[in-house]
Amino acid sequence: MKSSPTHFFFKHNNMLLRFLVFILGLCSINRSNLCCDQLFVTPSSFSVIQSSLKQLKIEGYFSFKNIDHVAKDFGNRYHFLPSAVLYPKSVSDISSTVKHIFDMGTTTDITVAARGHGHSLEGQAQAYQGVVISMESLRAPAMHFHHAGELPFVDVSAGELWINILHESLELGLTPKSWTDYLHLTVGGTLSNAGISGQAFKHGPQINNVYQLEVVTGKGEVITCSEEQNADLFYGVLGGLGQFGIITRARIALQPAPKKVKWIRVLYSDFSTFSNDQEHLISSKDSFDYVEGFAIINRTGLLNNWRSTFNPKDPLLARKFSSEGKVLYCLEVAKYFNPEETTSTDQNIDVLLSKLNYIESTLFQSEVSYVEFLDRVHVSEVKLQEKGLWDVPHPWLNLLIPKSTIHDFAQEVFGKILTDTSHGPILIYPVNKSKWIKGTSMVTPEEDVMYLIAFLSSAMPSSTGKDGLEHILNKNKKILNFCEKTHIGMKQYLPHYTTQEEWKVHFGPRWETFARRKSTYDPLAILAPGHRIFERASLLQQQ
Repeated sequence: MKSSPTHFFFKHNNMLLRFLVFILGLCSINRSNLCCDQLFVTPSSFSVIQSSLKQLKIEGYFSFKNIDHVAKDFGNRYHFLPSAVLYPKSVSDISSTVKHIFDMGTTTDITVAARGHGHSLEGQAQAYQGVVISMESLRAPAMHFHHAGELPFVDVSAGELWINILHESLELGLTPKSWTDYLHLTVGGTLSNAGISGQAFKHGPQINNVYQLEVVTGKGEVITCSEEQNADLFYGVLGGLGQFGIITRARIALQPAPKKVKWIRVLYSDFSTFSNDQEHLISSKDSFDYVEGFAIINRTGLLNNWRSTFNPKDPLLARKFSSEGKVLYCLEVAKYFNPEETTSTDQNIDVLLSKLNYIESTLFQSEVSYVEFLDRVHVSEVKLQEKGLWDVPHPWLNLLIPKSTIHDFAQEVFGKILTDTSHGPILIYPVNKSKWIKGTSMVTPEEDVMYLIAFLSSAMPSSTGKDGLEHILNKNKKILNFCEKTHIGMKQYLPHYTTQEEWKVHFGPRWETFARRKSTYDPLAILAPGHRIFERASLLQQQ
């Protein structure tokens, strides 16, 4: 094709502009995680888009200064500075902004990212030189409960935090069915991934407990969708990583709420016994309401650390137990109840525990309110914030491992690759997919039973030792390499890849459906650029 003057300009100034970016260090980005095209500062990147956005008539407002905070997330490793931040007051603010950028077509490479509570790990909610939408600013419509009939629900803004929904619903004696372990997250954020916790074996993930969504597509259209209406978009958006639309409202299923929780921990020294008991509990009709667990490697004084929250059933036996130098596995379970059911609940728990094979001296239990149990991680967050240990890099790794290969995984990872668990907890628990709705964008292993393994590490920013970022990332890489070499059937949860080829492998046979939905609902690839799945369609790329 013959070169145009425009093509000549871009071709010969590309290297110069990239060099200037490198020398001047424009914005605080991690260059090792950007491709060269992302480093190229296009003419529309700042002044053009800012001038254009200022002309939009919206109820909220755009901010173009002091926006560094949206170039940071919980992972604290990726920092991509946008051109603007939208603080919407209405859904029309979001749709108008997206439609405006869509109507600009390929003359710009501006992208849009929806940011909830900023709990992403790999810059997924960031948009380099684009527009970040602060979803927590969206409070319309107000939370509305429908509790007449057999299927109560609540309509909420996607920018609402789950902890707020909990408190509001409890006023009516109701509660959502499924949770994440941490509740200070937005509805839109967790539904764009899945929302998995210890209740998932019983109710499925959070995406399993949604009746209806309102979505702004990559064309700026506002569409209401459900299993009966615009089902393709509904299923695509659930677990869709924000690729097909921005969730602006959700209708969440509710159920009667308990008031109290019996919270129990027991230990195992053998992984097979531990996993067999976990699998028994998630497959039983009469079981606990919450089943999780975690691996503990080479930790001392473990039971003493529990005593501030839990009481040993047999204090004398518990004192004789030593955890030093061992690989142990903790089963964590909970039973929900109301005060008038205390006696029958205790009897039921005794029966359930009698069928398990834990180390007898390690039975610890606690009785707390329903809110205290669900919001338990926030207590740890406050303590870490006080010590200045919350805003550090979090190189988390979340995996889904099939039941058939979980023993091979445990033997290699817990027996060889990891030597301790001092940098953060390692969650491990099975979920049964039989109750999960089919057709969502969530990718899981093929088998009905799979294990969620979450390596929740925290790194000390200035350390070059075992608690440093590079050391932890190398451990993560060893784990991923093992999974790949042994074809263990692993899928990443909260996935992160840097190339489309890797994403194609992640989605496997479902890639065609995923790509079709992208071309249907976000044909210019405007939305959620932080996942690095699709490349923004722009005039420059077509030259």
